[in-house]
Amino acid sequence: MDATKISKPCWQSSLQATLNRLTRAERPFRVAILGVGQTLRGDDGVGLAVVRGLRPFTHPHLLLIEAAHAPENCTGQVRCFAPDLVLLVDAAQLEEPPGTIRWLDWRCCDGLSASTHTMPLSLLGEYFTAVLPCEVALIGIQPASLDLDETLSPEATAAAGQVVEALAGIFLTV
Repeated sequence: MDATKISKPCWQSSLQATLNRLTRAERPFRVAILGVGQTLRGDDGVGLAVVRGLRPFTHPHLLLIEAAHAPENCTGQVRCFAPDLVLLVDAAQLEEPPGTIRWLDWRCCDGLSASTHTMPLSLLGEYFTAVLPCEVALIGIQPASLDLDETLSPEATAAAGQVVEALAGIFLTV
């Protein structure tokens, strides 16, 4: 049985529940999506692939940032946008089959990260929740390979496509 199909409803349900909680009658929710990772290290670039895949689906309440290996350098853009939700997308060692997608608690992700970024995502999440009235969420995707000079694996490519499809579907209906 394919693990990406098993995990798909779980992470999508968590995403939809978060967005439902953030929906207000007076204005639509605002989401900043930060793709985290390093494209030179195989599947570590999966978060960036998600952001790139979402580029055609521009929306005034959506900020897309290719945060790469230094997401802390993007905090100014995020603060100016004032999102209700900061959604981090990154490769994560989940001890699952490659391409598995999980909705993770960003506060507990220090040991899960597969990325080569300079700051733990938990510290970045603490910063955003301290300076903005927002929620932070993390979508982690199990990499197949983090080898230098590799491209995205078929599993990571498929997982990125699933995340793009789900997020695009949300913003096409808002």
